[in-house]
Amino acid sequence: MSDAAVTDTGHAEASGHHDVKPVRKTAMWVFLGSECVFFGAMISTFLLYRNTTNGAPGSEIFNIPFTSASSFILLMSSLTMVLAHNAFEKKDLRQTRVWLIGTVLLGSTFLAGQIFEFTEFIHEGLTLPASPFGSSFYMLTGFHGIHVAVGVMLLAAMVVLSFSGRLYDDRGLNVELIGLYWHFVDIVWIVIFTVVYLLQV
Repeated sequence: MSDAAVTDTGHAEASGHHDVKPVRKTAMWVFLGSECVFFGAMISTFLLYRNTTNGAPGSEIFNIPFTSASSFILLMSSLTMVLAHNAFEKKDLRQTRVWLIGTVLLGSTFLAGQIFEFTEFIHEGLTLPASPFGSSFYMLTGFHGIHVAVGVMLLAAMVVLSFSGRLYDDRGLNVELIGLYWHFVDIVWIVIFTVVYLLQV
């Protein structure tokens, strides 16, 4: 095979490799768009049943200061994610790892707070089958909690890759895509917190 053919093949492979990036980004945006539809439907359902408690506890048992603190923690995780991505772009692996771990810890803290909150609500009598309000509340906030848990696991996987030295081996785009997912989860929570907690006061 001639040198020109080898060169052309190399260019084709490089071109094919680079063409994967916009495809993966587009796929992520399509996925996030579909998630917006799911969350929109659940938020609409909650608004429809927010006053249908059937005598069971409702929004009066919400602990707004506690949930506000949990929300602040989750929002701060968006900042640490931005710092992680910024450090990654600068190829500072140590700082990338530090900020990724920080994001994992903040996300885990939010999840722990949500579990505690759900436990308290159940003790107060707000259960899934208690009323349409309870069902729509747990479905919406629980669905979001699952998304946070998935994000934490993906971030933890990035941390493991950073320790094994494989974070930059064709996985650089993963940090950006997971960052997009994480920011989406945070933005959705702002909407949920406003609709579910603040508008009920």
